[in-house]
Amino acid sequence: MTLTEDPVLNPALSGMIEDADWPEFGWIDDVRPALRAALAAGRPVALATLYKVAGSAPRGPGAQMLFAAGAGGHVAATGYFSGDCIEGDVANHAAQVLADGKPKRLHYGMGSPWIDLRLRCGGALHVLLERIAPDSPAAAALLDHAAERRTCLWASDGETQEAREDHGPLLALHEDPFRIARRYDPPRRLIVSGGDPGALAAAKLGAMAQFDTILLRPGGPHAPPPFPVSRYLREEPADALAHLKVDRWTAYLGATHEDHHDLGGCLAALRGGAGYVGMIGAKSRAAQRLGALEAAGASAEELARLQLSPGVPGLGKSPWEVATGIIAEIMQALNPARERA
Repeated sequence: MTLTEDPVLNPALSGMIEDADWPEFGWIDDVRPALRAALAAGRPVALATLYKVAGSAPRGPGAQMLFAAGAGGHVAATGYFSGDCIEGDVANHAAQVLADGKPKRLHYGMGSPWIDLRLRCGGALHVLLERIAPDSPAAAALLDHAAERRTCLWASDGETQEAREDHGPLLALHEDPFRIARRYDPPRRLIVSGGDPGALAAAKLGAMAQFDTILLRPGGPHAPPPFPVSRYLREEPADALAHLKVDRWTAYLGATHEDHHDLGGCLAALRGGAGYVGMIGAKSRAAQRLGALEAAGASAEELARLQLSPGVPGLGKSPWEVATGIIAEIMQALNPARERA
């Protein structure tokens, strides 16, 4: 196959977004899984980073989209920037970047040279588009950091890229010379222990919300649950958490309603530094559970982080309402700096 015959590299890539009528691709906030899949298939991608915002806008600096060759000459997209104001045009530019490898800086809205592309919110968006080759060392390093659950920075001027273990703001911008540094934290992870309708609703909602969701059911059925999760384990929660590398981007929910399972799991999650630890149960048992954890060696600081009535107040008690409140509370807890992209 010649270069021009390869649909991945063909400059005639249409720039039209695949499945644009129902843009479920905008539900995905973390582009790394799509990046991993494209590079594993030997396909280059165009990474779009929102690096500057003026005025009102749906997304903030650090929001990203990823574009790769899709079916029928269309572009497969991941992520979103606006309420369908600019995605189509960004995809057109992404097709060009995929074809010629030259980065682009795009300016939409207030002050933009493109008078036909107005933002309904009245603000301005600045986007960097850069091509990532399948053999990119920086992309490989970025994915390795994610797999090992390490925070890293993606530093780029559009042509030279680097991924290094480091910390910083979600998006740092240097105007002259132009360079951005975008922070990537380990993927958000939800570990749910339990098998009743409430626990299953929390696990299913977590997976739908793009959490790396692990369902624990000690001695549970051998068959996996009837909905997608990252992993299903039949171990004791404390044993499972010992090898799962709990960290502050991990949320743990004990929902077996059996103290010999839930207390051990919560203690392991607290000691591992989990960003959220909750245990479902009657309020009348809260003091007894706190006493048992204290007797097991939990410190006052650890116990202060435990949610014994998890979820958002004011919702009902049906499985979906309980699960919705818990997932909302977890999202807040895992974003303590309230960074909004």
